[in-house]
Amino acid sequence: MRTIARAIAGIVLGLSLPALNVQAAEYRFSPVNQYGIKLTAEYWNPIIDYVSQQSGVRLILKIGRTSADTTAYVLAQEVEFVFSNHLFSPDRDRLGWKVTARRNAPPIHGQIVVPADSPVTTLSQLNGQEVAFAGPEALVGYKFPYAHLLSSQIDARPVFAGNMDAAFTQMFSGRVRAAGANSQLIEGFSKREGKPYRVLWSSDPLHDLALMISSSVPERDAQAVTRAFIGMYKDPQGREILRRSSQAVGLSADVYFIASDGQEYGAYRAFYKNAPPSLR
Repeated sequence: MRTIARAIAGIVLGLSLPALNVQAAEYRFSPVNQYGIKLTAEYWNPIIDYVSQQSGVRLILKIGRTSADTTAYVLAQEVEFVFSNHLFSPDRDRLGWKVTARRNAPPIHGQIVVPADSPVTTLSQLNGQEVAFAGPEALVGYKFPYAHLLSSQIDARPVFAGNMDAAFTQMFSGRVRAAGANSQLIEGFSKREGKPYRVLWSSDPLHDLALMISSSVPERDAQAVTRAFIGMYKDPQGREILRRSSQAVGLSADVYFIASDGQEYGAYRAFYKNAPPSLR
């Protein structure tokens, strides 16, 4: 076994792998920062370890300190594989990223939430108040909820925490009055931390994030990695890895990766047609 660790203008988490063929292709994989650094590693490292072994294509986990930092790596073409929903705007759609898989998780929603015992019961009470969000790149957890606040003429003050867990921590500590949320992530946080919450607003249902591959990756490698991701649940070893990883972040044990051609993400693309200019 050997550990690969790199630091390039942020944080790169090393992935421990058995030795692969010395000529095996090597690529960087950047999932959006949905959790803190440690929890992100606990979820993704076992998964990409398995995918690397099964595909013969080495994936190295590369994430920044915040979701915006990680997306900046993607836009700077410093990574080749992503798990994201940050690439569906018209400008980024033209960059050539291809959706090949997604998780079969239940639909997610952009939400505005408060602690269960909060005196805040309506969105109008957030006028002039601070509301925590993961960051300016968070589509479901920031852009959807904040667009709704703007359309409702509620002048809430965004506070960017870096990731969803940090935003929820600020909310439950009382530093802010509410938080913008991805419903999947607030459910997981509540389950892990024992923190009940109340939903003030929820968007229409959306699909979970997508596995996307850069056009610079040879088709052979792209297909090998995709097959490994979507084949995990059929293999007892892969299924157990998915179960443990899901348990670590509060996901259902039967969440796994399935094939996708990207057509399910029309609602994300439609958002940009009517969103306020500052959120496009």
